This record gives sequence, structure tokens and C-alpha cells, in this order.
Amino acid sequence: MPKKTFPDFALPGTSGITFKLSAQRGHPVVIYFYPKDNTPGCTTEGQNFRDLYPQFQKLKCAVFGVSRDSLKSHENFKAKMTFPFELLSDTEETACKQFGVIKMKNMYGRQVRGIERSTFVFNAAGELAREWRGLKVPGHVQEVLDFVKTLGTAN
Repeated sequence: MPKKTFPDFALPGTSGITFKLSAQRGHPVVIYFYPKDNTPGCTTEGQNFRDLYPQFQKLKCAVFGVSRDSLKSHENFKAKMTFPFELLSDTEETACKQFGVIKMKNMYGRQVRGIERSTFVFNAAGELAREWRGLKVPGHVQEVLDFVKTLGTAN
């Protein structure tokens, strides 16, 4: 299967960073898209990444969470949950469109447009190594970590 690459993009992130996909080469990267700050599933998913973060760090793997929430909302969510990784704000849906994660979803019986929970892992060469779409939170972060281990990037 040929490796998929994505056009470069830049997004503002917490702690005053500007994330650029091209700047992440040389180590694996996890980019996870989630629907909304401070909602039950998104909080649990973030906490799971937080709790396993030291293991991602051992593999020299960066982790970034992305949603359409504002930077202010992200800063509050990150502080409240003590996330050791940065959250990226995609209010213009730049990355969301590029990764095709915006879907029509049923919320309380009506159709709403939102982010489909999805995770993407890039290898050290910047190529998409694996993607999960429409995933369920329980066990997912461990599955991502197990996959990153197979990339053989740990020194």
C-alpha cells in the first residue's frame, strides 16, 4: 500500500505554539481529532492520551489533539485536565477538511455537522502510517500506542 502524505498545514495551538505538519518530521506523530472540549467522550480520550503520554514520549512520539474549539477553550480544557500535550484550534476547519473528518451526525434526533472522532499516526518520514475513523474511546489510545511501537522508532 503506498504511503499517504498530506499537504502541509499550520494551526494555532495551546502554549502559544503554531503547529506545522512539515516541522514534525524525524519522529512519529499522533494527531487525534475530537468533537468538543469538555464533553464526556472527548475528556476521557484526552485523559487516556495524558495517562499514556510518558510511553509515547519514550518512543519520541508527539501527540496533538485537534477540534474546532477556540484557543481559549483549549487552554482551559488543557489546564483543567492537566494535558502534557498541545491542543490545536481548527476553527476554519482547514485540517478537518484535509483529513475528511467532518461528518453529519445524529445528536438528540437531529442532524448536526461535526467532527468524527478520528486518529492519524504519521511515521518519522511524515507519511501517514495508520488511521482510525469513527472510533470508540475505550481501549483506543492503548491501540494507538501499540501501533506506534511497531514503527520501530525508539532508540
